[in-house]
Amino acid sequence: MILLILALGLLSMQNAKPVKVIFFGDSITEIGIQPGGYIDRMRQMLKAKNISNLQLTGAGISGNKVYDLYLRLEDDVLSQKPDWVFIYVGVNDVWHKKSFGTGTDPDKFEKFYVAIIRQLQANGIQVVLCTPAVIGEKTDGKNELDADLNKFSQIIRHVSAKYGLPLCDLRRLFMDYLAQHNKENKEKGILTNDGVHLNDAGNQLVAEQMLKMIVQP
Repeated sequence: MILLILALGLLSMQNAKPVKVIFFGDSITEIGIQPGGYIDRMRQMLKAKNISNLQLTGAGISGNKVYDLYLRLEDDVLSQKPDWVFIYVGVNDVWHKKSFGTGTDPDKFEKFYVAIIRQLQANGIQVVLCTPAVIGEKTDGKNELDADLNKFSQIIRHVSAKYGLPLCDLRRLFMDYLAQHNKENKEKGILTNDGVHLNDAGNQLVAEQMLKMIVQP
């Protein structure tokens, strides 16, 4: 984390080398490039900070799981020769197991996840890992898939520690926020529209957290 901030801390300097950052994920990222999405908000915040050499690109496809990211890694990420990649996946690996029977087993999730990291690193790309935020916003542990989502988030934390990679722990961030702001224990409507996809507040929270990881305050 410290190395990441130091490496990008001079990006506000004029004439700095352009830095391409790709956000690699599912529908949350696909929507993130739209007006008001988290990537769009980051672009606006960078503009307000007069930082023009950070190029933010979304590579999200609705319904994607970790192996989908692995299969399109070459075409959608490596071919663009990014400097940094945020891996933001995991919701569908958990969610689809219940809704479609096509989720991902935890051991397979970790193997595909690590395979993506290794390919990115082999191409000299710096990697940031993100935990999946929520599938339901209840704060009492009674969202149906909380246990599985926590397990997959813990896998990502473990991989982050094992490989010394910066972690954007959205799962922890969201749960801390909801503990303070969801006193009525609602299933949705605080940070998401439907329990998964981000509303304005959710997009803003993600944008602020991710921006902290690529530029100094």
